Amino acid sequence: MKIERLSLNGAFHLQPNILEDHRGYFFEWFNQRIFREQTGIDFQPKQFNCSRSTFGVLRGMHFQKQPHAQSKLVTVTKGEIQDVIIDLRQDSPTFGKHFSVILSEKKKNQLFVPKGFAHGFLVLSEQAEIFYAIDDFYAPDFEDGLCHNDENLNIKWALDEKDIILSERDKTYSAFDNTVSKF
Repeated sequence: MKIERLSLNGAFHLQPNILEDHRGYFFEWFNQRIFREQTGIDFQPKQFNCSRSTFGVLRGMHFQKQPHAQSKLVTVTKGEIQDVIIDLRQDSPTFGKHFSVILSEKKKNQLFVPKGFAHGFLVLSEQAEIFYAIDDFYAPDFEDGLCHNDENLNIKWALDEKDIILSERDKTYSAFDNTVSKF
């Protein structure tokens, strides 16, 4: 497995070694020992989630506040998404910065999202199924989010704003500056 350190402090892009032949393929989705050795992070998932969305759906930018902040390992099992993370940790050298990557069924690549990051994705294929391994349980009283199109963040989404579909909840989130003060 190739693990690439990203420009955001504590975030990683993972590309598994895929063994393919006439029968299909095999790859190691996650190996805690290898991940810890290469990143210094002891990621221990406690919850596994799966979601399915259609073209143009943007889910995000979500996070859980302390003491229930979550690290996530995200992959796409069907389709393709633009995955975006934003560093909300005020003491981080990459505070307020974001990173975007295309995750796809074809590449089987993954994104490790550390605690203290907002996370969201935009579906680029007809349908997409996303699988998450998470190291803390869902705590609805600690969930929050921020506006996906905050001009100060300047995220370059792969689709025009008119083609993006948001949930009613995601439409209500505040700008980065207002959200971080609550974090």
